[in-house]
Amino acid sequence: MQLLKRYLLPFIPLLALLLMAAGVAAQPDDKRILLVLSGHGQQQGQQAPGYEFDEFAKAYLVFKAHGIDVDIASPQGGPVEADEYDPAKPYNQQVLDDPAIMAKLANTLATAQLDAANYNGIFIVGGKGAMFDLPKDAALQQLIAAIYQQHGSVAAVCHGPAALVNVKLADGSYLVANKAVNSFTNEEEQLFGKKWLPKFEFLLQDKLTERGGIFQASPIMLNHVVVDNRLITGQNPTSTVAVATALVKSLGITPLVMPPHKDDHTLALVAALLDGKPDAAQALASNPEQLHIELAGMYGYYYFTAANTETAWQHALTLMLLSQSAINNPALDLQIAKAQQKLGDKAAATATLKQILANKPEFEPAKVMLNSMSL
Repeated sequence: MQLLKRYLLPFIPLLALLLMAAGVAAQPDDKRILLVLSGHGQQQGQQAPGYEFDEFAKAYLVFKAHGIDVDIASPQGGPVEADEYDPAKPYNQQVLDDPAIMAKLANTLATAQLDAANYNGIFIVGGKGAMFDLPKDAALQQLIAAIYQQHGSVAAVCHGPAALVNVKLADGSYLVANKAVNSFTNEEEQLFGKKWLPKFEFLLQDKLTERGGIFQASPIMLNHVVVDNRLITGQNPTSTVAVATALVKSLGITPLVMPPHKDDHTLALVAALLDGKPDAAQALASNPEQLHIELAGMYGYYYFTAANTETAWQHALTLMLLSQSAINNPALDLQIAKAQQKLGDKAAATATLKQILANKPEFEPAKVMLNSMSL
């Protein structure tokens, strides 16, 4: 099945054109979108964070499939650096093999040189670099305001909404004021952003709220998209495709049904499990070749860290157990033991700890926990 999907993916643009010609989707009518990336990144030694290539790739593929023209911009123009990413992921590989978009990426347009009249919408890619340069780019703020006020659409994902916090409209009000919004949340920052968090001038959730935004959110790293008229915001990388699709729809184009990426499909099932859907765990267990089961396990690991109810502990344990053999890591096994202990299953926790020490006798955290349980 995966081989078939990989074979069919290059033909999606042609399929899109055929479907639109058949009346399934509206014609793009020469729509053009501006993709904005942070130019803050420095590749050497990860001295400064940049943009997220995964988000860029997923969004671009949605726009390409719908026949929408794309330009790429950054505050300073020229080449920009992405944070570390996996080029072997199918969606990244597709973009890396696309010479036209890679040429644009190698020489981004400077925001100060652009005319909002040329664009029907703007999509701001995330990545922690966005927290450093995008809120300070006056030219970008003017572009966003102008596109919105000429009845264009504004979309941003993950840390991309950092570009919105200082945008004011002609009447002096903030763009996000009294509008439903979301972004990478404070909780997600505390779990996944510790390296750069001390260098941030603000937390994005707090700043959007301070500007009058009505903040919405889902559990960590799950898809959540907020559409308030022509303002579209997404919570995290998992939300990228949905944000891009909502932008397509806002341009008057009927979105095509596109095959989900493996990581997005996995986290959609995780969301269903957390929502109490009875078949979600079975779906995760029975389709490992179509899913990123290790991702489900790591989700359970972090979800347990933030959990504070018995139901949440049980969900976290279920996810970790599903991927335990695939991950095969004592840190995950220790988290499983902690969840078992939280749920009152001392026998299971003890057995898990003993198994860790049978495989890794020197693993001190397991020794400490086992000794504490025997007191």
